Amino acid sequence: MMNGRKNNLKDGSALILSVWLLLLTSDIWANYFFKPDFTKSLTRNVQDTTKPVRLLDTVPGKTDSLLRIKDTIPSDTIPSKDTLINKSDTFNVAVSQDSLDAPVAYKASDSMVLVVPDKKIILYSKANVKYKDMDLSADSIEMDQGSQMVTATFRRDTAGAMVGKPVMVQSDSKMSSDVIKYNFKSQKGITENTITQQGEMYVQGEKVKKINERDFYAYRSQFTTCNLDTPHFAFRANKMKMVSQKLAISGPIHPEFEGVPVPIYIPFGFFPLSQGRHSGILPPQFSQSEQFGLGLEGLGYYKVINEYFDVTLRSNLYSYGGYSLFLTPTYRKRYRYNGTMNLSYQSSRILSTGSKNEFDNTKTYSVNWSHSVDSRARPGQTFSANVNVASTRYNRLIPNNPTLNFSNTLTSSIAYSKTWGTKYNLTATANHSQNNQTRDINLSLPNMSFTVNTFYPLQPKDFAGESKWYHKLGIGLNSTLANQANFKEENFSFRTLIDSAQWGAQHSVPIQLSLPQLGPLQIAPGISYQEKWYQRRMKRAWNPNTYKVDTVEMTKGLYRASDVSFSLGINTAIFGMFDKFGKKSPITAIRHVIRPTVSASYRPDLGGKHYYDVQVDTAYGKNPGEGHFQRFSYFEGSIYGPPSEGTFGGISFGIDNNIEAKMRSKKDTSNGGIKKIRLIDGFGFTSSYNFMADSFKLAPFNLYVRSTLFDKINITAGANLDPYQVDSFGYRMNKYTWEGEKFSFSKLGRITSGNIAISTSFQSQAKDKKAAEQKEEALRQQGILTPEEQQAQLAFARANPAEFADFNVPWSLSLSYSMTFTRALRPDYSGWETNTYANLSWNGDFNLTPKWKFGMNGYYDIKTSQIQTFTMYISREMHCWQLSINVTPVGLYRTFNFTISPKSGILRDLRLNRTRYFYQ
Repeated sequence: MMNGRKNNLKDGSALILSVWLLLLTSDIWANYFFKPDFTKSLTRNVQDTTKPVRLLDTVPGKTDSLLRIKDTIPSDTIPSKDTLINKSDTFNVAVSQDSLDAPVAYKASDSMVLVVPDKKIILYSKANVKYKDMDLSADSIEMDQGSQMVTATFRRDTAGAMVGKPVMVQSDSKMSSDVIKYNFKSQKGITENTITQQGEMYVQGEKVKKINERDFYAYRSQFTTCNLDTPHFAFRANKMKMVSQKLAISGPIHPEFEGVPVPIYIPFGFFPLSQGRHSGILPPQFSQSEQFGLGLEGLGYYKVINEYFDVTLRSNLYSYGGYSLFLTPTYRKRYRYNGTMNLSYQSSRILSTGSKNEFDNTKTYSVNWSHSVDSRARPGQTFSANVNVASTRYNRLIPNNPTLNFSNTLTSSIAYSKTWGTKYNLTATANHSQNNQTRDINLSLPNMSFTVNTFYPLQPKDFAGESKWYHKLGIGLNSTLANQANFKEENFSFRTLIDSAQWGAQHSVPIQLSLPQLGPLQIAPGISYQEKWYQRRMKRAWNPNTYKVDTVEMTKGLYRASDVSFSLGINTAIFGMFDKFGKKSPITAIRHVIRPTVSASYRPDLGGKHYYDVQVDTAYGKNPGEGHFQRFSYFEGSIYGPPSEGTFGGISFGIDNNIEAKMRSKKDTSNGGIKKIRLIDGFGFTSSYNFMADSFKLAPFNLYVRSTLFDKINITAGANLDPYQVDSFGYRMNKYTWEGEKFSFSKLGRITSGNIAISTSFQSQAKDKKAAEQKEEALRQQGILTPEEQQAQLAFARANPAEFADFNVPWSLSLSYSMTFTRALRPDYSGWETNTYANLSWNGDFNLTPKWKFGMNGYYDIKTSQIQTFTMYISREMHCWQLSINVTPVGLYRTFNFTISPKSGILRDLRLNRTRYFYQ
């Protein structure tokens, strides 16, 4: 026996000799103990002559069992004293039954001991053995070639801590034990104090018996999702059987928390361990509302029909008699298409606040459908659908979802397109939109669009040298056909749909020419012809009896209006740099880029014949003609709008700017330590001047600015500046705002409309950057979600923010402010009014302690000075469990929700929940 842990040789030469002998014989002993020797391979018919067979002699002093066979190829035989490597075409000799069918690889960092008489080998310190798909690691491993048993154990250091606890990985299962005994041939084994992981589940057992690759039996086991050696909670069972990655079945079982058993016993336990989709019951959660009564929400069933199709059925049941049903089928076919449909029906029975009826009964519905086609399925063709149709009161009757409660607009679209080569494209769409507040529904279907991409008829197919300027003459075609119907939800009927339906068409032929660049100037002439077709012609007139504008004539037919324009555009770019900063200044330079554009155009008055004047008020008296007049078109309210009126012959002009700075960076040393920062992404204006108009020659100025400050604050603003004065009734006069008074910048014009939006978000650095990266990677692995799936997940996260608290980020804050205003003519033409909308929204959270997080989000309407919705939450991190409290004290639904549940997705429904909400 050679012992590498204790060496009795004292001189250096003996030590060198021992090491040399060990290295010399290690390969021989390894083949003798663990690789199929000659006597174990005699029953095989080996046809591969490239694999040598090694014959080992027995230890001297014992009967020689070496079998000698004549080599059919003498030149291949290499004789040796104790070994014989023999290559042969065929073997037809019996093999020992205890042979292994694969090699065993083993290693150790300290030493290995060969026990020749007992045919054993012992590995010490960080030992590892691999056989097929089995990987065993431990502090020490003993392998018995006679019984083909492997025994792995740990040791304790001087402090009494365990070192090198045995771990065995095979197939999809991982097992950690105090002692592992495993048989190579039968693949059976028994372990002590074992922990094995099956997906998200951890199973611990005093003794675990492995009978094959997938089946285990556990004695005195506990089942948990907590990854600690002493878990916070577990389910205890005396006996349990596990089928790896499929299921676990136990006898009588009871839960325990912090090692304290709970006196609740279940006759048996069934725990699914399979990954991926599988059918099953969806458990509900309890809720309570003074308007709906007691409720069971989310009760349903999930059914996997096949790998392409599955269906989810959920329901909400309330004690006052109301209920909701949700049917959600999903389908998919890889590299072809995928889609989801959600059919919802609500029969709401709400306690009435009035005295006439005890309950208010409302029946609503919702239909959602999302479908997308893989671009590789049919090259040149695309199809997509995003349908969102519902009753106008559907969103208002959904509890505990303020996002949907205040969503007043629903839109849908279905689109199909086909492309022929690179020239022709056909698109067909169907669109829907509805306003839940006004209860207006607009259907636009079917819509057709045919496009001929710009082609160059004067460009020869094959030419040599430089192209001529006239080769750049391009022509295209855009034709569209649309159908539209508008009606109120309560007035919907087939007759109403037919009466309100109208159609229209529009054709546009753009002609353009790209001239060679003249120095810094780029010149682009163009011609555009447009023609519109209308289904009906409408005429309005002043009613002297009611003092209102009425529709007096509506005729149907085919009407057309054309328009043509000629243009010549010039644009360039001007660069300016200021770099006279000091050497110690953090700013090295500021660059300003100006991009002016000027275009001259002419448009004859081809649409003037389609306009007329109508009196709209009695500003100067009640007799006819004593009031203000407005220009109306016979095609007001048409799909593509009326044609342009008046002759235009003038110029359009504009200036766009951006400003950048070069800063010295102490952290980033790339590019010489210079970093570019955009101070203003863009700002400027556009307008036009019509030389041929008899009045109001100067058009309003469109002002804009956009910027991202410090890579954090996004700012977008715009305004319309009218350079003309108005009378006491608010109507424009042909007189500039700066006429008649001393000029000042405040007299440049009147701002008639404007908007501004500011948003920013801040958050602290993650405490564990590696965990943050793993979370981002997990999100990427989820794949691309459909817009409906994204909105559904976002809505659930907003309704239950405490369940998605990220304790790895100590604090975060998002702010958003938006304001718009416009001055418009009242619907009854009685005068002008200014409509203003402004709101502020916020979302933030911070860690009170490393285990407690507080957050809130809300929406404040500045115009009404009211908080439209406000939600705050508290979340408690409890390792494998999480406690969350969500409170919404303001809004259409005032809610309170208390939930404590495991983090693991497999036990997500094993939660304690208390929900109450009150509908206003």
